Amino acid sequence: MAKELQVLNALDVAKTQWYHFTAIIIAGMGFFTDAYDLFCISLVTKLLGRIYYHVDGAEKPGSLPPNVAAAVNGVAFCGTLSGQLFFGWLGDKMGRKRVYGMTLMLMVICSIGSGLSFSSDAKAVISTLCFFRFWLGFGIGGDYPLSATIMSEYANKKTRGAFIAAVFAMQGFGILAGGIFAIIVSSAFKTKFDAPTYQENALASTVPQADYVWRIIVMVGALPALLTYYWRMKMPETARYTALVAKNAKQAASDMSKVLQVDLEAEEQKVEQLTEDKSNQFGLFTKKFLHRHGLHLLGTTSTWFLLDIAFYSQNLFQKDIFSAIGWIPKAETMNAIDEVYKIARAQTLIALCSTVPGYWFTVAFIDRIGRFAIQLMGFFFMTVFMFALAIPYKHWTHKDNRIGFVIIYSLTFFFANFGPNATTFVVPAEIFPARLRSTCHGISAAAGKLGAIVGAFGFLYMSQNSDKNKTDAGYPPGIGVRNSLIVLGVVNFFGILFTFLVPESNGRSLEEMSGENETDEGSEANVEQGSHNRTVPF
Repeated sequence: MAKELQVLNALDVAKTQWYHFTAIIIAGMGFFTDAYDLFCISLVTKLLGRIYYHVDGAEKPGSLPPNVAAAVNGVAFCGTLSGQLFFGWLGDKMGRKRVYGMTLMLMVICSIGSGLSFSSDAKAVISTLCFFRFWLGFGIGGDYPLSATIMSEYANKKTRGAFIAAVFAMQGFGILAGGIFAIIVSSAFKTKFDAPTYQENALASTVPQADYVWRIIVMVGALPALLTYYWRMKMPETARYTALVAKNAKQAASDMSKVLQVDLEAEEQKVEQLTEDKSNQFGLFTKKFLHRHGLHLLGTTSTWFLLDIAFYSQNLFQKDIFSAIGWIPKAETMNAIDEVYKIARAQTLIALCSTVPGYWFTVAFIDRIGRFAIQLMGFFFMTVFMFALAIPYKHWTHKDNRIGFVIIYSLTFFFANFGPNATTFVVPAEIFPARLRSTCHGISAAAGKLGAIVGAFGFLYMSQNSDKNKTDAGYPPGIGVRNSLIVLGVVNFFGILFTFLVPESNGRSLEEMSGENETDEGSEANVEQGSHNRTVPF
């Protein structure tokens, strides 16, 4: 029945117009901010260790104790997970647009708050930082289901995958911006406040002004979010929410007439018929949902969970991997600000060479070869490259082979982004009914963040040397980097298997995918067909 609503059909067949790009930029700037805020912390954790955990007479610079490092890196993820579930549910209850502004303001306030922990006491600084980063994560979490749902409901059938992927691809620019801004700030401070290396003079190697460096880097994340707030508030509610959930045909037609610049009928009678049709009014915790979408939800949650274990364990701790292979010099041979510069430079190179191109390859190909093919291919190559790094790990640590290691490491990132990192975000926004779309996307994204927490915390401990004399200060012995990479390879292999639960949504309308355009019997068949309609690349 939804299929017959003129307003939804008009959106499905609309040519690519200016409003599509406006929506990508408005939703995408949220993701730009998300990525900047989540990843900029990994640029400054070493600096926080030097400033607040300096030990007089120690051979190496101060570093964050294990529990503090885990809290600083992981607290935003815990907030994000909670935000995804809460705002996902709220987006279906109150409407996408009304909740969208709340998440953005939360991100702005907490970005600024993260850098305002003025105190020289380590406990006070870290506690304030963790408090604001939890609520920053909470706001960021809301952006996942809302941005994906808004973009999928605004897009046309033909290029919907590319539009949702383009919103997600702004993450790449956020990571890149974080690295570039850290390079600029650290270069400026390095020029103005010259300092000896830690070996030459331990105390003088961390200048007092270094305390401003991490605060500036963390707080600047508020700017892009603040700039898009006005435009977010001007965006009309999506027609699918207004017509199919709020059941207000008049408002949906009026909003989309302005957006599409065509005259659309209100079709109130059809919306009334839709309200009377009980076959499409089942809730999340019902047998009918389980029968129609249970396997789909298992597919979207499990693949996102498995992907994020691998993705975040690499991304958050790539500075440790760079140090292990000698790309970043030993900490004691640098001063505090120089270390920030070197870490930021290495992360920016990886982002520029593999992370950003991977995202945009997905944008270019997702509507040509389909979501399923890209996800399967991505997991396959991630598995292959993880094992290629792990099995001859000794070989890669030799000085002559380091460039090879970085190339394979970059390729793993490239296929994560031209693969499951993008598709796990796109698919949950397309395959569930409008009244549950934001909630189901939130659940899938929260499973992903659970994977990120496992990856971030697990890898921190797992990658420690098995010889207790060679571990980082305060950590128990682990299984080493090599064995950790083998574990991640196995995780990616399971990603390949669970991808088979996810239906292909390429070229089909949202109502076709969710079964909202059919009567009870028809929708069962439709959803079944959705599970098998896919293009396999191999």
